[in-house]
Amino acid sequence: MARDLAAGSAGESRRPAVEAPAVGGGNPLRRFWRFAHESVSELKKVEWPGQNQVVQGTVVVLVACIIVGTYLWLNDQIWREFVQKVLLK
Repeated sequence: MARDLAAGSAGESRRPAVEAPAVGGGNPLRRFWRFAHESVSELKKVEWPGQNQVVQGTVVVLVACIIVGTYLWLNDQIWREFVQKVLLK
């Protein structure tokens, strides 16, 4: 940092700041096509999962849903009478 300060005070020229593109400017149709093109190029970079990974992920999600659903159902059964007789009385 001291070097940056010394360089600035010595009169050396700095690189010009890069200007950010205008957020709201330009033709909306051109902005849309640019967005679509950039989206497609980003999607080409994605490493898509294979069939085995998709099946494994699906099984994990289904098992997790069954476990959480069972837990919630059991809690509902356990607390049902208490809620009906004590809290809703």
